[in-house]
Amino acid sequence: MSDMEISKVIAQMRALSSEIRPPVEPPAAAATEKTEFTKVMQEAINSVSDTQRTASDMAARFQTGESDASVAEVMVAMQKSSLSFTAMNEVRNRLVEAYQEIMRMPL
Repeated sequence: MSDMEISKVIAQMRALSSEIRPPVEPPAAAATEKTEFTKVMQEAINSVSDTQRTASDMAARFQTGESDASVAEVMVAMQKSSLSFTAMNEVRNRLVEAYQEIMRMPL
């Protein structure tokens, strides 16, 4: 894999991470915040799902010989898929921990 391909993958990862981060704006109302949070989370989940679907399709096409992608491209797609899923699991775990901590707070 060349340096140019690695730079391209890093640029894609940075672009994806900037898409996941919610915009920093002052909160207007609680309902708006819930909608924004829900929207951001749904977009992140859809992005992970799309990444996994793309990697799986690429691997299947490579195995059957229908694709002209190299082994390195397929492996990078699979690693991106794995990394995005792991990151989503970490976010989910942190959200569950935060929820549990809030629920343990005395009223």
